[in-house]
Amino acid sequence: MIEIRNPRDLIRRRDLTAGLEKLADELPVEQPAFRNAALGLLKEALAAGRAEIRLRFDGARVADAGLVCAREYSFLIDQLIRVIHDLATERVFRLANRTAGERLSVVAVGGYGRGELAPQSDIDLLFLFPYKQTAWGEQVVELMLYLLWDMGLKVGHSTRSLDDCIRLAKQDLTIRTALLESRYIWGDEELPRKLRLRFLKEVVAGTGPDFIEAKLTERDQRHQRMGDSRYVVEPNIKDGKGGLRDLHTLFWIAKYLYQNNSIADLVDEGVFTVEENRRFQSAQAFLWTVRCHLHYLAGRPEERLTFDVQRELATRMRYTDHAGTRGVERFMKHYFLIAKDVGDLTRIFCAALEQQHKRKAKFGLARFGLRKREVEGFVLDGTRLDVKDDKVFAEKPIEMLRLFHVAQARNLDIHPNALRQIRQHLRLINAKLRADPEANRLLLEMLTSEKDPETTLRRLNEAGVFGRFIPDFGRVVAQMQHDMYHVYTVDEHSIRAIGLLSRIEKGELADDHPLSHKVIHQIKSRRVLYLAVLLHDIAKGRGGDHSVLGEEVALKLCPRVGLSEQETETVAWLVRWHLAMSATAFKRDISDPKTVADFIGRVQSLERLRLLLVLTVADIRAVGPTVWNGWKGQLLRELYFQAENALSGGHATEGREARVRGAQEALRAQLPDWPPAESERYLRRHAASYWLAFDTDTHVRHARMVRQAERAGQSLTVETRSDRFRAVTEVTVFTPDHPGLFARIAGAMAIAGANILEAKIFTTGDGMALDAFSIQESDGSAFDRPDRLARLSASIERALGGEVNLRDVLAKSRGTWPKRTDVFTVAPLVLFDNEASATHTVIEVNGRDRPGLLHDLTYAMYRLSLSISSAQISTYGERAVDVFYVKDMFGLKIDQKHKLAAIERRLLQALAAPDGTAADGKAPRPKQAQRSRETATAAE
Repeated sequence: MIEIRNPRDLIRRRDLTAGLEKLADELPVEQPAFRNAALGLLKEALAAGRAEIRLRFDGARVADAGLVCAREYSFLIDQLIRVIHDLATERVFRLANRTAGERLSVVAVGGYGRGELAPQSDIDLLFLFPYKQTAWGEQVVELMLYLLWDMGLKVGHSTRSLDDCIRLAKQDLTIRTALLESRYIWGDEELPRKLRLRFLKEVVAGTGPDFIEAKLTERDQRHQRMGDSRYVVEPNIKDGKGGLRDLHTLFWIAKYLYQNNSIADLVDEGVFTVEENRRFQSAQAFLWTVRCHLHYLAGRPEERLTFDVQRELATRMRYTDHAGTRGVERFMKHYFLIAKDVGDLTRIFCAALEQQHKRKAKFGLARFGLRKREVEGFVLDGTRLDVKDDKVFAEKPIEMLRLFHVAQARNLDIHPNALRQIRQHLRLINAKLRADPEANRLLLEMLTSEKDPETTLRRLNEAGVFGRFIPDFGRVVAQMQHDMYHVYTVDEHSIRAIGLLSRIEKGELADDHPLSHKVIHQIKSRRVLYLAVLLHDIAKGRGGDHSVLGEEVALKLCPRVGLSEQETETVAWLVRWHLAMSATAFKRDISDPKTVADFIGRVQSLERLRLLLVLTVADIRAVGPTVWNGWKGQLLRELYFQAENALSGGHATEGREARVRGAQEALRAQLPDWPPAESERYLRRHAASYWLAFDTDTHVRHARMVRQAERAGQSLTVETRSDRFRAVTEVTVFTPDHPGLFARIAGAMAIAGANILEAKIFTTGDGMALDAFSIQESDGSAFDRPDRLARLSASIERALGGEVNLRDVLAKSRGTWPKRTDVFTVAPLVLFDNEASATHTVIEVNGRDRPGLLHDLTYAMYRLSLSISSAQISTYGERAVDVFYVKDMFGLKIDQKHKLAAIERRLLQALAAPDGTAADGKAPRPKQAQRSRETATAAE
């Protein structure tokens, strides 16, 4: 039991009461002057108590500082309520002779009833009367509430009779739970005793199983609302999975069944061991300390560990950078390990209750006589495998792995008693067991099983077996990455990726990933693929390139688990290059033959290509629920098909002229109504790069759009086409070319709320710009709402017509960026690559994302007289990675060092612009049409 240190230093109730008594002697209690003066004394006492609690908390170094803080707040409020009650009943509304009905008791309910109150939490009160409320009671309650509210406290209250409480508790689970935690504060002492007795007799008796079922269902529904994972990177410390509310649920159930006031009493009941009670107390103390820090930091009842508070919380709780891991990541890892402990305790607790109360097993198997029987050396209890006795794991540690193997093969769960035994014997998973071929065979079979490997791996992980058997995996358990892109911890991400891989193989995701579903069945070694997916992030958090370090881990681990030398080499290669396909597809122009040729040079075989495709899809899908979209799928498919063609005997770089001629002939065939002379003039208007960039359908669409615009005499044409499967909207702009056109269009799209994914920029031989953009909504869906498309077209027209000041509008839009993400900083970086393309310099720009960033970058390039031929735009949480294929004003690559240095300086300035505008603070203006960007000619 946590005791409050020096309670008199928090509040001196007698002195406060004496001060109020003195006021009552000096001023008429019914006058506003008295109430104002009394309120002043109460506020002063509250402020002094709060300051003392905060001082103690900030200076504390003990693990239970948060619980002490919560208990001290509860004590402080108790004393104030007692003083206010006495003031109301003995001075302001004093009755010489109260009737039997004029009795009142003030009762704490909810968390306050447990004697725990966070710094910014609500105070839940029950004003309890023997019968219906009287006029005197109404006056007392009203005065008490108004004084508490005027003091700035947030008070939730109910006013009920004994009968009301019992009747409502039978009907409403929330009220029943609140009364379960009720605690007498002040007033009539007999009423709470009567309520307690009646509550136990009329509400609790005989309803234990129903209450347990209801509370666990309530918990599951809460978990669903919170994302159903304890490993999300912005967890809710109160209501999230593994949070305080899960501990409260255990407390409620224990109190309902055993009428205990402490979880520690469950040791005597045989529900928890001494060690499990210690883990409960440790988890509760940690979570309460975090919660109190969070309330103080936010200045409000905030329960989410959002990005903007995690770093400060880590500092306040004295987590420092260590061994290549940032302090904030160490803090969050501790949080996730605590959340995991809460899950373990919940399973153990529920199993013990089921055993003690002989509750019906899941699916009702007990009625068929299957409650207890032996299965492959284990005991089947309902639908869960248990051990025969407590010596099994001590005598044969390999049985810890075989238990999960049998459970997976027979679609069974693991009994919490077995999990308890595993935890007590984890130390026996040592080097000897890790070197055992049979143990490694069991693990590999579980990993590659067709029977839900994700669930089995998660069970192994939560039991602690996985991290002990594969220590490298143990290093990433609960390892988070402090960014906006990764939603889960590294271990959870890897296990989810295995689950996605299994679902792709079974065809459950065939509609989302038709190519991956086809390809996975052409792969020669399933276990190579599954092991590569498991290990692809195994070396994160070590302070180096996790791909390179992971390759080293794979080379050591794969032979141990039974892979051949060739399989080991392939797994190691996949881990080393698991980002290669996504980097090529999302950051390079895959219509450029050299891009595909370089990718093929790295992959070298169809088997590796197939493995890499499926690994890439599983990896991206497992990052988070909103990361994957049809656009990314289309880019990966295009790259795959081009690479497959080349690896199957085709050519990636050869036949460029033939491909151009083939594209032109295909267009002619689709335009039979065009006179030959008109077709020939149109074909000569475009450079070779244009014909290689699009398919025939797009060429036809562009040709008809250009013809219609010119016949109508339009100086600007904007056409949109949405593709729901690819989750993208294509926007084509046809207008006279002029310097800074790309920058102005990018700014207009930013104003309209569109995210640009890709841009292909072309200038015809007669000085017209034909620019094609692929855009999405900010949530990754197609930008296809009619009102949004209309706004987009109008925004482009106004921007190109000089009717809008892009600088001002984009500066205002910066205020729409989520404030909680301001904590993230991304080191600006500009990279040049003159080898990635035969005709262009490739510039990759990395920086902190913000509204209008692409406008700033493209405007900076316009000021540098660079022509942009294409752009690939990617966002990874707070990080923007934009890649541009550019030439200088003469249509050449940029290879002079001083020019590259100048470009780098200007782009870094654009990245650092604090107000979301261009670095020099100016917006581009239309100038005389000239071929300043894409100076390519038809002969190119």
